[in-house]
Amino acid sequence: MSGATIGALFHGADLSIHDSGLGLLNQQIPIEATDASTDLQAPADVGVSIERGQRYAVHRGVAYVPVRGALTPNSGILERFLGWSNYHGVAETMTTLAASDEVRAAVMIFDTPGGSVLGVQAAVEAIRSCAASKPVHALVHPLAASAGYWMASQCTEISATPGSWVGSVGTMLTSYQPVQPGEAGNQLYILTSEHAGAKRPDLSSDAGQTTAMVRLNEMEAEFLAAVAQGRGIDAEDLPGRMSRSDDIKQGGDVFWDGDAVARGLVDQIETLPDFIARLSGLYAPKKATSSRAYMARAATARAHASL
Repeated sequence: MSGATIGALFHGADLSIHDSGLGLLNQQIPIEATDASTDLQAPADVGVSIERGQRYAVHRGVAYVPVRGALTPNSGILERFLGWSNYHGVAETMTTLAASDEVRAAVMIFDTPGGSVLGVQAAVEAIRSCAASKPVHALVHPLAASAGYWMASQCTEISATPGSWVGSVGTMLTSYQPVQPGEAGNQLYILTSEHAGAKRPDLSSDAGQTTAMVRLNEMEAEFLAAVAQGRGIDAEDLPGRMSRSDDIKQGGDVFWDGDAVARGLVDQIETLPDFIARLSGLYAPKKATSSRAYMARAATARAHASL
């Protein structure tokens, strides 16, 4: 394992990630594959298995797309070795599926706390475009938070398995400012050019926080607008739905089960077998039935063959 952590990939970046995912950032960047994998098994004769790093699998006309881990714009290392998704991969996948004659519908399986804001809009647009041409079903199993929910909200419908979490709508920024000598005993100095004060805002100062908040609020506005559009919720009503109190500034929480349905964040709560069975009923190829005329011709042919 290398000495750098996954969090180093996100350092100083604008994030849309739930607190439950911050622990993932403390893991070291992998240099070899782990045992992590995504296995989705359906009941009866319907089975789907998606291996680590595989972006999608098509089974009987339905494409299954895992969205997993802490999300980055294009980290091939995390995708290959941990099976975590990235925005470029999601965008490419959904564009491919939208154009595929083989695929009648797509299922996006969400297990992510979110991640970077950088790049998420491309994935959001690709999902929205695919959903305009064919059904795109989201299955939250067990988490679609922050940037993960940003993407899920663009699907045709959202199902969540019992106890799964959705929401955490909003953006955040993590940063560090040198306030004392570093580990080597030397003071760390960081300078920006004369007209680039916003390149690295000092979050310990009011001016730095003001600069950062402008950027965060603009990204949050895009997030809220996308969710409102995708879920068919009035934009002015959405902030209230994301808060457990009368103060809309206290939004950003996660919701589950009946509460998530009541707030319009998901359409239904389903167990995994029930979800797969429903999708199979909707999209599985129908068995061909023979017409009476065909049966009569077949019987005549058999009679002639026996002469």
